[in-house]
Amino acid sequence: MRTTSKIAVLSLASGALLAAWLLTGDRKVRTRHFVTRNTVNLRKVQKTEDEKTFDDSEIYYI
Repeated sequence: MRTTSKIAVLSLASGALLAAWLLTGDRKVRTRHFVTRNTVNLRKVQKTEDEKTFDDSEIYYI
């Protein structure tokens, strides 16, 4: 097995273990609140960035 494959398998396994640990017991409730709170904050940031963008889609030929 190549080194890249080993790293990929290790990262997937560690991510699965972390997710399983975070979603057990009363950590599940705290994790859910943390994720929803940060999702709401990201949506607010994304909304303000969308409002500030300027799209000049018309092409002006001289």
